[in-house]
Amino acid sequence: MKLEYNVTIEQSQKLVMTAELVQSIKILQFDALELDAYVDEQLLTNPVLEHAEVKEDIAEDSSVEKEDRNELPEELDDYIWERELDDISYRQGDFVRSEEQPNMEQYVSSEVTLPEHLMFQLQFVCHNARDRKIGRFLIEALDENGYLTCSRDDAAKAVGCGRQDVDRLLAVIQTFDPPGVGAENLSECLLIQMDALGMNSEPMKKMLTEHIEDLAANRIQAIAKSVGVKTAEVQEMADLVKCLNPRPGRAYAQEHEETRYIVPDVKVEKIDGEFVVSLNERSTPSLKVSPYYRRVLAQSGRDSQVSEYLSERLRSAVWLIRSIEQRKTTILKVVRAIVREQTEFFEHGEKYLKPMTLRDIAEDVDIHESTVSRSVNGKYLQCAQGVFELKHFFSAGVRKQDGEGVSSVSVKTILKDLIEAEDPHAPLSDQKLVQLLKDKGIALSRRTVAKYRDEMGILSSSKRKRF
Repeated sequence: MKLEYNVTIEQSQKLVMTAELVQSIKILQFDALELDAYVDEQLLTNPVLEHAEVKEDIAEDSSVEKEDRNELPEELDDYIWERELDDISYRQGDFVRSEEQPNMEQYVSSEVTLPEHLMFQLQFVCHNARDRKIGRFLIEALDENGYLTCSRDDAAKAVGCGRQDVDRLLAVIQTFDPPGVGAENLSECLLIQMDALGMNSEPMKKMLTEHIEDLAANRIQAIAKSVGVKTAEVQEMADLVKCLNPRPGRAYAQEHEETRYIVPDVKVEKIDGEFVVSLNERSTPSLKVSPYYRRVLAQSGRDSQVSEYLSERLRSAVWLIRSIEQRKTTILKVVRAIVREQTEFFEHGEKYLKPMTLRDIAEDVDIHESTVSRSVNGKYLQCAQGVFELKHFFSAGVRKQDGEGVSSVSVKTILKDLIEAEDPHAPLSDQKLVQLLKDKGIALSRRTVAKYRDEMGILSSSKRKRF
């Protein structure tokens, strides 16, 4: 077998993703907060970029500069120019922190954890080191929901004390805020909270200790027969238990994810009988190229390192500004197409949402489906019905008997209205809901109705029944 090197010329077509194209795609799929963070990063790394709200520099004409300067007093004029304090000088003054001046980092707030909150209360009831040691161990043995994660015997062995001391300190901790903390199971947690309310009657204790599963399954009649009280009284007790907190420690749980606020990207308003789509300018940063660096680039030599650096930064800045403007244009096109398809939703509300796919909008706007997907990702729309994510308007649907399509969101809204209007003493079964939907021209199976009901967090008819 003979191996040799050859030089050949051939033509081929392939898609090349340039850095600018990757940046443009990334900017399109950013939501408002991500775009702000990205622009702030670019402002730090690219000196040519400025916010458009910054006041324009003085005109380049030297006569205008001289005229403006002559308007100042001579002493002040000399002072500004000698120390380079004019509006095109970017000198930053030296700052020296005084030892007496407090550091702002000392004032950064931090969330109080559940152990910290309990230890603060423990110091007021435990007056000796031994009790504080036992109490600290029990507090540190609680999970994020406020439940004890070890047995009392294991706690006594770990601390080196008697079981009676553990029982005594745990009883003290169970009186702390939040009510229900320090329990070993759900029944004990609810009993502690009922004790704090002063409403822990004997029937209530028996219901929470012996019939917690029956209570979850809404078997009110079985509980009433076992406890020996009327069904209506058990229903009242069950309603009271539903107001309690089964996870008392969650109020002090540390959230690892940063809180993200919704900033609507577009607004839809009805003006003179027509729906008008407008961008929320506050959600989109406005940038410009610095006039100062334009002058520096014009005055620098073409072969200088300064010229090369500024030229590269200038091209990057211009492309970023164009990408942001293209993002605005694409989002506006997509939202206008959505409004055209979902006019009845904006007129009448959730029940009139039509089934719609990415392909429908892509064909209307004449762009690729992936571009539509990036345009609606993380973007929000504000209208008279409220604030909705753009993905909310894309949903599968079912065909009505007349052939018209209806979205799954609309079906869920109709189901919710039917269940809210039902008689609580005789709730609608899934089969009855199927029949009511059929009367409205919507044919669904019982399994589909049960799936939609579960997705909305609505219990079955047996668990919704009231006595």
